Amino acid sequence: MINKDTVRSIVEEWLDGKEYFLVDIEISPDDRIVVEIDHADGVWIEDCVELSRFIEDHLSRDEEDYELEVGSAGLGQPFKVAQQYHCFVGKDVEVLDADGKKYKGVLKAVEGNDFTVTVQEKQKVEGKKRPQLVETDYTFHMDKVKYTKYLINFK
Repeated sequence: MINKDTVRSIVEEWLDGKEYFLVDIEISPDDRIVVEIDHADGVWIEDCVELSRFIEDHLSRDEEDYELEVGSAGLGQPFKVAQQYHCFVGKDVEVLDADGKKYKGVLKAVEGNDFTVTVQEKQKVEGKKRPQLVETDYTFHMDKVKYTKYLINFK
């Protein structure tokens, strides 16, 4: 079976000096290798092909036969690494907290493993008869949410 650390070191060698970052590596028991990379401006297919060839040049099919897939993390998929949060500051996201409550708003800031989302909520405002839309900031810890993902907006 192909070692995940071996694949990681090969990918990190290719990433060195590039603005891409590693999101995930999965290796199944039948040696199907899936590598996900990302970039603040999106992932180009040419770069996926280049990384795929680089990995193939560093793994021997004579020692172990494998299937290789290299791609981007995917826009609607949950974030897996902190760098993805940094890439989407100022964008609409959806957060499912540990209690199962969903928050939809703008990813306002990221500090360490904490991130803040600004959500518009209706709240009773003193002196007003009806609830008003108010912006409320919620801070979460990346490891304490079920998921955070980018909301694709077609406006």
